[in-house]
Amino acid sequence: MGHGDLMSQAEDVADQFVRVTKHYLPHVGRLCLVSTFLEDGVRMWFQWGEQSEYIDSTWGCGSFLANFFVLLNLLGQLGGCVLILSRNFVQYACFSLFGIIALQTVAYSILWDPKFLMRNLALGGGLLLLLAECRGEARSVFAGVPSLGHQSSPKHLLQLGGRVLLVLMFMTLLHFDLNLFTILQNLVGSALIVLVAVGFKTKLAALTLVAWLLCINFTFNAFWNIPSYKPMHDFLKYDFFQTTSVIGGLLLVVALGPGGVSMDEKKKEW
Repeated sequence: MGHGDLMSQAEDVADQFVRVTKHYLPHVGRLCLVSTFLEDGVRMWFQWGEQSEYIDSTWGCGSFLANFFVLLNLLGQLGGCVLILSRNFVQYACFSLFGIIALQTVAYSILWDPKFLMRNLALGGGLLLLLAECRGEARSVFAGVPSLGHQSSPKHLLQLGGRVLLVLMFMTLLHFDLNLFTILQNLVGSALIVLVAVGFKTKLAALTLVAWLLCINFTFNAFWNIPSYKPMHDFLKYDFFQTTSVIGGLLLVVALGPGGVSMDEKKKEW
């Protein structure tokens, strides 16, 4: 059996998976995608004092603005998640969560930490995919109305931007140890990243990355094994839910497809 036959079989398995799960895969993807915002919103409630004290001591803004910051994060994230999961005002909810990401990037000085910045950008990529899905649903209402091809380009551009930003998460997972297993892992991971970014064999590559991330998440980010009073517990918990959100974004890539700006789409014209 040649390499091409193996690849064709793998693509058939991925297509079969999408067909079987097409009715609930988008829902699972959305839930995973907003999980980090849900967790952070709940954490704002239970750690209100610590969060407001940190903002006040870091920025010297006073207790009123510090408490307003925590309240804004709590309501913005939980409210946005509820709207997204209930499929109401999804565009406004996504813009709200974009604003929360930007606010936290500045407030917590994430802008100067490349690893955390790339992960925040990856979250933004997931939200772009949600916007693309929302545009697709809006167009389906007028499915019988003739339209010009270029009118769908904003959705395709959103899907492209979402794919490219999502793969930034994997840049933070690459290691530079000089052992054979790590080098092999980096090569395979980098190849899958490129495939998703350019939209070539997208569903298969995205599903493979989902499986890879699930293994990494439950192996290395098992925060439930660390006592809650240790700082490592919160660090691993943050990593776990951020990774889960990127998994959600990849599941949306699988459910929606790569979009018009992709090699998979261009292959149909060849």
